[in-house]
Amino acid sequence: MSTHFADRLAAAVAVSDSRVCIGLDPRPDLLPPVCLQNKNIVVAAVEFCKGIIDATAEFAACFKPQSAYFEALAPTGLTALWDVIAYARSSGVPIILDCKRNDIGSTASAYASACFGRHHQGAVTATDAVTVNPYLGSDGVEPFLSVADDIGAGVFVLVKTSNPSSGELQDLQTEDGYLYECVARLVDDWGSIEKRVGECGYSSVGAVVGATYPEQLAQLRELMPRAVLLVPGYGAQGGTARDVAGAFDGDGFGAVVNSSRGILYAYRENGLEYKSAAAEAAQHMRDAINSVLR
Repeated sequence: MSTHFADRLAAAVAVSDSRVCIGLDPRPDLLPPVCLQNKNIVVAAVEFCKGIIDATAEFAACFKPQSAYFEALAPTGLTALWDVIAYARSSGVPIILDCKRNDIGSTASAYASACFGRHHQGAVTATDAVTVNPYLGSDGVEPFLSVADDIGAGVFVLVKTSNPSSGELQDLQTEDGYLYECVARLVDDWGSIEKRVGECGYSSVGAVVGATYPEQLAQLRELMPRAVLLVPGYGAQGGTARDVAGAFDGDGFGAVVNSSRGILYAYRENGLEYKSAAAEAAQHMRDAINSVLR
C-alpha cells in the first residue's frame, strides 16, 4: 500500500471504478427500527454505520464519518467514532474524518493529533485525511499539514462550500479576486511542495468545493490542478452528476463526490431493508457519475 494519501485514494478509485464518498452521519431520529431494537443509541449508531460500510464498500472510493454526529452522542460518542473508523479501515477503503477543525499554535497541534488518531494513550487507529477550516490563515493549517506529512495522510481545506450562504464570506471581492480564489491559491501553494505530490500527480493537500456551484467547481479545478477535490452537495442538497463533472480531470480522476443522507437513509424512500437500500443508492450514484465522465 502506498504511503501517500493521494496515491491511496487514486488506487481506491481505480479498484472500485467509483468516485463516491459515502458520508457516515448517524442521526438518532433517522436510524432504522432494526438498529433501534437495542435501546443504547450509541450502540445502535455504531451498528448502523457498520452495516452501511458492509453494504456499500464495493461502491465506495472512500468513507467520510462526520465527527459532529458522534460528538453529539457524548460522553461515549468519540469511542464510537473511532470504533467506526477502525471498522471502515478494515474494508480497505480510505477514510476522511470530516471535522472542519481550525485553531492556532498548540491548540491546532492538539486538534491535529486528535483528528489524525494520535491519541494520548497511543493511536487507536488513523484517519487517511481530515477537513480543515482555513479562516485563521496558514498558522491554523500548518499543524495539520505537519502531522499529515509525518503519517502520509491528507488535508482537505474548505474553499467553496456547498451551503446557500457560503457566498457571504467566500464570494467577497478582494484586489486578488474572490476570497475563495485566494484560498484556492493558498491550497495550490501548500500542495506544491515536492514531498506532498504523489506518483499520481495529485497532492496530499486537497480542497472542499461544493457541487451546488458547478461553474466555480470547474474554475477551481483549473486553479488547483494538483488538489484532489472533495465535493459535497450531491443528491439531498441538489447537486447532480452533471454538476460535478467539472471536478474531474480528463481521465476521470482528481475528485470524490460525497453523499450522506441520500445513501444512508435511502430505505426511508424506497422501502427496502436499510443495507440493501444503501447499496442500491451507492451503486446508482457511482454509475451516474461514471456516465458523465465517459
